[in-house]
Amino acid sequence: MTIRVLLVDDDPLVRSGLRLMLSAAPDLEIVGEAADGAEVPALVERHAPGVVLMDIRMPGMDGLTATERLRALPDPPEVLVLTTFNADEHVLRALRAGAAGFVLKDTPPGEIVASVRRVAEGDPVLSPAVTQRLIAHVTGAGLDARRARRRLAALGEREREVAVAIGQGKSNAEIAAALYMSVPTVKTHVSRILAKLELNNRVQIALLAHDARLAEGD
Repeated sequence: MTIRVLLVDDDPLVRSGLRLMLSAAPDLEIVGEAADGAEVPALVERHAPGVVLMDIRMPGMDGLTATERLRALPDPPEVLVLTTFNADEHVLRALRAGAAGFVLKDTPPGEIVASVRRVAEGDPVLSPAVTQRLIAHVTGAGLDARRARRRLAALGEREREVAVAIGQGKSNAEIAAALYMSVPTVKTHVSRILAKLELNNRVQIALLAHDARLAEGD
């Protein structure tokens, strides 16, 4: 299956490099480019990409605002954030807005291609180590622990265990092994968590678990 990709970056050299890199992959197709977040909704409507590779800092509409607008659409594309910094508070805001993860601009080409594929499959690109750095960088910037725990109180016991495991960076297979359930059961719990908490993706579950100070067993 071909993955349709929209490139969004105000630097034409960056876009050119990304196009060259991603076009070399047989299963990726670059369907459009934008230099400003304001151009993105119309391009998404026109080209129906599966993944939007989104820069954060642009002189017009920034990637954060564009991500929020995209994720509010019915059946939105996945957003993979491009950034120069691995502990940028704007990255965390983008993840809260519904981005599926982020990659650094100096990431090796093969890893960027793999990240696009993972996001297209619904697998967020955010390692446990990166999650920890982001949370540490913005301590106190998110929801307070009591508010987050009140939200998580809407979950059943097993759903809550799955949410905490997601916050610890575990994959579905790792969660299944740790909680003695099948992978399909884990996926069902994840879907229910997203619906109950009105979240977009697993990254937002992880962030909420960290806000509640539960991901480290607090």
